[in-house]
Amino acid sequence: TVTTIGAWRVGRRVNLEPALRAGDALGGHLVSGHVDGIAELRARHDEARSQRLRFLLPEPLARYIARKGSVALDGVSLTVNEVGPQEFEVNLVPHTLAVTTLGELAVGEGVNIEVDLIARYAERLLAAQ
Repeated sequence: TVTTIGAWRVGRRVNLEPALRAGDALGGHLVSGHVDGIAELRARHDEARSQRLRFLLPEPLARYIARKGSVALDGVSLTVNEVGPQEFEVNLVPHTLAVTTLGELAVGEGVNIEVDLIARYAERLLAAQ
């Protein structure tokens, strides 16, 4: 299974953000809206003025996750804070917890993950050499 959409029910909230228009300033990460796989929430705890969430991801996607790189979880673009062999952590500020579905996520649940777009292109370019 590559996406969580099969478990969605009528009335489920989703995260939507309008696409960047030509000429708009780029103020964040590059996100295409594609789903690369499912990451599982393993732990969450309060940390300072945020919540830290730790996710387990499929092994083939682990190489695309870098500390201070970007990842999209259920369509929400986030900065990666810590990386392990097959796990990574992000921090969610109160605004993100309030306006996205990530505040409702329970340990053990899966999220759609989109790995860093630039990492994918870098891998492809290096493989061509």
